[in-house]
Amino acid sequence: MSEIPTDISHDQHAVRRQKLADMRAAGTDPFRAAIAPTHFSADAKALYVDGQDYAVPVTVAGRLVTFRVQGGSSFVKIQDQQGQIQLYFRKDVLGEERYGFFKKALDLGDIIGVTGTLFKTKTGEITVRVDSFTLVSKALRPLPEKFHGLSDPEQVYRQRYLDVIMNQESRARLMLRSRIVSHVRRFLEGRSFIEVETPVLEATAGGAAARPFVTHHNALNVDFFLRIATELRLKRMLVGGFDRVFEIGRIFRNEGVSRRHNPEFTMLEVYQAYSDYRGMMTLIRDLLTSLVRDIVKPADGSLKIKHSASGQEIDFGGEWREVRYKDLIKEVTGDAEWFSRSKAEKIAKAEAMGLQIHPGWEEFEITNEIFSKKIEPTLIQPTFVTHLPKELCPLAKLNAEDPSVLDVFELTIGGMEVAPAYSEQNDPDVQREMFEKQAGEEKQNIDQDFLLALEHGMPPAGGMGVGIDRLCILLTGAESIRDVILFPQLRPSGAAGAAG
Repeated sequence: MSEIPTDISHDQHAVRRQKLADMRAAGTDPFRAAIAPTHFSADAKALYVDGQDYAVPVTVAGRLVTFRVQGGSSFVKIQDQQGQIQLYFRKDVLGEERYGFFKKALDLGDIIGVTGTLFKTKTGEITVRVDSFTLVSKALRPLPEKFHGLSDPEQVYRQRYLDVIMNQESRARLMLRSRIVSHVRRFLEGRSFIEVETPVLEATAGGAAARPFVTHHNALNVDFFLRIATELRLKRMLVGGFDRVFEIGRIFRNEGVSRRHNPEFTMLEVYQAYSDYRGMMTLIRDLLTSLVRDIVKPADGSLKIKHSASGQEIDFGGEWREVRYKDLIKEVTGDAEWFSRSKAEKIAKAEAMGLQIHPGWEEFEITNEIFSKKIEPTLIQPTFVTHLPKELCPLAKLNAEDPSVLDVFELTIGGMEVAPAYSEQNDPDVQREMFEKQAGEEKQNIDQDFLLALEHGMPPAGGMGVGIDRLCILLTGAESIRDVILFPQLRPSGAAGAAG
């Protein structure tokens, strides 16, 4: 098989530009041509009926990805949104002039449209016998070499359009992401949740403990923040009588980059009046189970998927463990009295466990570092970690029996947090107190308008956040958040330092 026509020289870019110039000189401009496909590739192939060759007419279009010329006939494949379909070009059908144009002018990577009829080859492949074709876009640069593709990881992310042409695994993963997000919307709408849109530019950066991006509004001459969460806006909608609301939106946090973190990411936040954190347990379990069953669709019909990092099977149909945060800390430290130890004792123990402790950290931060580094990565099966320390979540309700902890959970799967959820704080006085403790000397950063809204009365509610990118890592088997984001954040090309 010849992967490109034999007249292509080493400098394919120059040769392709010359072909374009020749076509234009002859009165043909491929960038002004048009085609109206009747079917995508998979839909077209599904129309074929065994034994009825050349009976079904179709018009399909896509990018040339293979090219095999055999004298007076040629087989090529084009790729579209649904996949690939084989095309059969014959000189005796097209005529010598058009067939000659096909052989001389076309290259791998060109985008063409064809009209023809379906038949099945001797090898059993459903194919379109081409009656007519149109070149609708000339690729002036060649595709990456077929068997090696894009070998530079940075090039994969920077030129994602080439990655999804050449790498079928990457293409399928990003297609699956789209279906995951679509399913999440349908699932919530089916339970009477209303999707809303809230501002990206905020006067106060609230709803999470994160460093924001700052921008300046020229007309108002005021600095704004790109939102770090949608929580405070969505809770205002609970006050307004929208009892079940959600938003799937972009969140921006001016923080580090890692295999699980991107400064710009997609978050689902969902709030349900007259529910609580236990209601959110039911909601997230039902959502994830339906995603595995209806979207991922494991081949064996189970609710098990493979965890790429550990090789273990994650069973969404099995028991979802529920365990208190304090119990996990006591277990991993081997100290039943951990929470009554002095700060110095906690630092000594954490350092003995190989952790680096910042000297300015408070005791709850030391404890949470142990959880993040020594416990969370070991929780592969679905685990609800409940009743976190009150210092970690100022927007949640205190537990009635133990006010040192909160009525919350963090759902951890595959060694990472997938969904935190709360029984939402709706007492405006308690909420103000929690905000003031968190803000310290920077009380100007407190969202006073949100507190005003709470004073009008917010129903008891459960709320939850789901990182869509992390969810996609989990469900697609990706190794990094960059593999499930179409265009992850990179340094500008040519900027100093390593990209990304």
